[in-house]
Amino acid sequence: MHRCDATGPLPAAYDRIVSMMSVAPIPPSWLAALRPGGRIVTVLAGTGLIITADKTPDGGAAGHTQWDRAGFMTARSGPDYPLALLEQCPAARTADGDQIIIASHPVPDLDRAWELRSMLGVTIPGIEHHYEERADGTRTAWLLHPDGSWVRATAATPADPPVVHQSGPRRLWDTLDDLRDTWLRDGTLPAYGAHATIAPDGTVHLERGTWRAVIS
Repeated sequence: MHRCDATGPLPAAYDRIVSMMSVAPIPPSWLAALRPGGRIVTVLAGTGLIITADKTPDGGAAGHTQWDRAGFMTARSGPDYPLALLEQCPAARTADGDQIIIASHPVPDLDRAWELRSMLGVTIPGIEHHYEERADGTRTAWLLHPDGSWVRATAATPADPPVVHQSGPRRLWDTLDDLRDTWLRDGTLPAYGAHATIAPDGTVHLERGTWRAVIS
């Protein structure tokens, strides 16, 4: 057992590296410490995606995202996690957005919608989500991104169409709705079961059919 920075240089070489925390991208030191033919298993931060990949001759790794789901805390440096984006952006709680719409899809609890949460996390890396449900049935969900984009969607009951406020350079709710439309149309989303290629610098390339995503 070693006490060290788990994302920094590792103290030995290993046949297997199994991470009980989520990371994005993959720390290059893990790949450097993996012996030829060794296997790495980890979870992509911001998603529920488990990656299982074997080391390749170029110093990277190749494998797949698994059909199982996982939820691990993200790797951190310092004594605690930074403040959530919702705490850093109090306007998202009450302010009017640059765009206000009545949406067609209901307010989601993304912690319960594994496929949708994972697809959103690889489509817009760094996105955060929060969900609240009051005793009177009111549901509110927030989506926020470090670039200053935010969404607040509120519905008086689970069946009501939500009022959606969007602000910032991205329209995060539009991306979420596009993913839900794909999910409803095809019955699946491509992040699970995707082929994963990890470059020596830790960049992750995902592909399944014509779908592509990069986590860097």
